[in-house]
Amino acid sequence: MREPLKIRTIALAAFITCGSAVIAQAQAPTTNAPSPWTASAAAGLTLTRGNSHTTTGTLNLNADRKNDVQEILLGADATYATAQQSGQSSAEETAEIVHGSAQYNRFAIRNFYYGIKLDGIHDGIADINYRFSLAPLVGYYLINHTNTSLAVEAGPGLVIQETGTSGHRDNSRYWVLRGGERFEHKFSPTARVWQSFEIFPQIDKFDNYYFNFEIGAEAKLTGHFSLRTYIDDTYYNNPAVGRLKNDTKTVAALAYTF
Repeated sequence: MREPLKIRTIALAAFITCGSAVIAQAQAPTTNAPSPWTASAAAGLTLTRGNSHTTTGTLNLNADRKNDVQEILLGADATYATAQQSGQSSAEETAEIVHGSAQYNRFAIRNFYYGIKLDGIHDGIADINYRFSLAPLVGYYLINHTNTSLAVEAGPGLVIQETGTSGHRDNSRYWVLRGGERFEHKFSPTARVWQSFEIFPQIDKFDNYYFNFEIGAEAKLTGHFSLRTYIDDTYYNNPAVGRLKNDTKTVAALAYTF
């Protein structure tokens, strides 16, 4: 049996609060010098009423810091959705995802860097109670210009996870080989596109793998506000029992840049 909705709601609220605190700390003013951090928060809400009664909410928090010595990338996002068809007495959850990541890179020679990435996710609909990955890495910026960047990175990693329901839970930990890339291009100070991909195959069982893919675009509306649209795709080659391999979400949200 799943945890009560109240517990999940409290956990989600705590997650959002922590994420907001991280960004607030990152943006704390010092003298009159500009902040070395770039941070943003985006929220989206979709409602349908009539023959179907659906509610979908998304929240995304990001904070980045980069200089000639180091690079810090922080991110957190949450998605929750319910659907109730005509004639049904209650709504059914259709999405319940909480995700967070933190990455630290240290530049070495020219565009080479080394670092570490921590990632965690809970997906109630996919029966991923939790999945954490810790991956040291080495990377290289193939393109590292003011408006365009493309980085590739790889390294070993450890995955710790629990999947399934109370009747069939699977706890496991295994070593993986992580590979990834990140791309961003700024057309102007008010418009940009980005894309990222990472894959985690198990070292001693290559058919056990999962990957994450994201592509998006953002255009400034006015002042600190912008419209952000992106697609997230996650593929699990060995999903929890009774679940599909692929999960995709398309999000349109209003973003605020600090």
